[in-house]
Amino acid sequence: MDIEKVLNNRRVMRSLTSLNPEEFEQLVFAFEKECQRLNARKTFAGEVRQRAVGAGQKGRLEETRAKLFFILMYFKLYPIQEAMGFFWGMSQTRVGRWIHRLTPILQTALGRELKLPERQPKKLHAVLRECPELRFIIDGTDRRVRRPKDKDQQKKNYSGKRKAHTKKNVIIVSGKRVVYMSQTQPGSCHDKKAAQELEGRHFPSGSMLLQDSGFLGFNPKGAEVWMPKKKPKGKPLPPWWKKINSILSSARVAVEHVISGVKRCHIVSDIFRNFKKGFDDQVMEAACGLHNLRSDFRSAHA
Repeated sequence: MDIEKVLNNRRVMRSLTSLNPEEFEQLVFAFEKECQRLNARKTFAGEVRQRAVGAGQKGRLEETRAKLFFILMYFKLYPIQEAMGFFWGMSQTRVGRWIHRLTPILQTALGRELKLPERQPKKLHAVLRECPELRFIIDGTDRRVRRPKDKDQQKKNYSGKRKAHTKKNVIIVSGKRVVYMSQTQPGSCHDKKAAQELEGRHFPSGSMLLQDSGFLGFNPKGAEVWMPKKKPKGKPLPPWWKKINSILSSARVAVEHVISGVKRCHIVSDIFRNFKKGFDDQVMEAACGLHNLRSDFRSAHA
């Protein structure tokens, strides 16, 4: 992989990593800081370091730029690990080790750049208060996973809405950013139940919250909730409600654009193949952080 050659081609760079060269360079500094901090304490195998950094055999991903490019390429393209090993000249086993070593580093680097969504409900009010506009949209998003072998897990992860086995997250969007992401839930979990961790949490006074009928009954304090109205059984929906529904649908389409931006990384749009516990939640948070990085950078340089 000739990284410098790719960095000089914006179109190829975006195809392989989802980032422009300038966005990549912005992330390199924070990524390098976290690599240095981790390498000072632990070896590649995750053991406590006994010797100084630099001793031993040199790896394929010696430079920070190569490490960042490697993990971004995996997130964007989500190739099988055998193919990834062929591209980078290493075994499938070592590819797997690099993926699980570099993903938390990417996650922390995005956190250093303040791009990750909030995950703690108790901090939601403070985060939302800092948003330029007090207009928020809440929605659920599903990601397909492999069909579990265990029957109980099959039932737990089966989404009747998607007709597939999925994982689910609830996100809150402000403008073009993901400002909050819930914990990852199994696909059978209803949107309202997935947002249960937000029950009793206060939104900033004067907030407007747009949601769909999947969140019926979710009324956070401090927020004025707007939701489309369904046609009454056996009765027509009044014309003025139809107009309101149309306006709300036009406003809510913004969250679909954000979700599609997050799922630009194929690791959260293709069928998820990794089995490490908690990794599905980790990659979704990092994908949201990468979307926020792109959105902030391109808005600032528009």
